Amino acid sequence: MGRVTERRRVIRIRDGAVTTRPDTLVAEEPLEIRLNGKPLAITMRTPGDDFALAAGFLVSEGVLGEAEELANIVYCAGATAGGSNTYNVVDVTLAPGVPVPDITLERNVYTSSSCGLCGKASLDAVRTTARWPIADTPPVRVEPALLSALPDRLRAAQRVFDRTGGLHAAGLFSERGELLDLKEDVGRHNAVDKLIGRALQSGDLPLSRTILLVSGRASFELAQKAVMAGIPVLAAVSAPSSLAVDLAAETGLTLVGFLRGSSMNVYAAEKRVALRTAAARS
Repeated sequence: MGRVTERRRVIRIRDGAVTTRPDTLVAEEPLEIRLNGKPLAITMRTPGDDFALAAGFLVSEGVLGEAEELANIVYCAGATAGGSNTYNVVDVTLAPGVPVPDITLERNVYTSSSCGLCGKASLDAVRTTARWPIADTPPVRVEPALLSALPDRLRAAQRVFDRTGGLHAAGLFSERGELLDLKEDVGRHNAVDKLIGRALQSGDLPLSRTILLVSGRASFELAQKAVMAGIPVLAAVSAPSSLAVDLAAETGLTLVGFLRGSSMNVYAAEKRVALRTAAARS
């Protein structure tokens, strides 16, 4: 696993008995993303798939949309005063002719936390920068039973979670429920960026026939990333935020929350969920 996990000494107390043992923890380190040599953002992440993370972040921000727009991604040598490479700083170089965004304090606040602007401004920003409308040609339509099966499939594929219990996961599924890709990270937004970045690098954007499942709640930021990648269905095992629901409703993103067992809540664009079929069976 390399830097993905680390070992630490822990005192374990069980039924009054005290023992000392090593424990496996998920690694958490900062990653600085530079764009054409200039600092853009810093995120706390689990090391691994850093290039995909940086690429996915730039897709989410509307900077990248096609593999041809990305010239190169490298770790920055000499990232410390002593000249060593920490592998915690990456520099993304855009292809010639690709517009470089204005890197301002306001932009950095918005991109890193999604709460630097008011709700309406945040919705407008996504709507105006999204490259692909969430298309339905032909319509994506999923059965509730298929959605119910996805969390178990995601959990079964989480290798690092089994060792640490401390990671979020994001899984990309086909409309038939096949697991296409999975990423784990200490931050759920990073896991999604890694998925989207890998798709960009493979030339698979937009992800117009897929379902994105996240292991926690569905925030505005995650809904934003789904919309920017052209994903039609976002499902979460926990609750969505109000702004995530607003964004889903405005963009036509199908948003499912509290996906647990055979129960779920559909918050927006219910047209892609076969509700009549589910009602007929109940």
